[in-house]
Amino acid sequence: MAVEINEETWKILHQHAVDAMRKAYAPYSNYPVGVAALVDDGRIVTGCNVENASFGLTLCAECGMVSELIKTGGGQLKAFTCVNALEEILIPCGRCRQLLYEHGGPQLQLMMPAGIKLMSEVLPEAFGPDYLTEIATKLKTTPNI
Repeated sequence: MAVEINEETWKILHQHAVDAMRKAYAPYSNYPVGVAALVDDGRIVTGCNVENASFGLTLCAECGMVSELIKTGGGQLKAFTCVNALEEILIPCGRCRQLLYEHGGPQLQLMMPAGIKLMSEVLPEAFGPDYLTEIATKLKTTPNI
């Protein structure tokens, strides 16, 4: 199923991200974050940050969103947005970019403060599942390894 990504899509994703942000659990930083993404089958998945007193165990909103993606049938992310408490567009951190790459690939479109960018632009030369498959194939076909 091909999904269309247009201006209306981005508005809908933004509203879903705002709704998710309003459910965030951020009592320590007071920095709620919400995310939303369009999946290749037309679903919208969302997530919010969930903090923990130890801070290191805090879950980014992207983690919750990817959990929802997998829980509701998987698929590939096609368009993604992230907002703060002021409903402004945020940039995903490096860890979350890697997570998004894993489930959206280099062609995932991200709404950034400067406009729409491809994942390949915001995480150039990313390490991903293809590298693991490639090395496994080489190991199977290379004698004496």
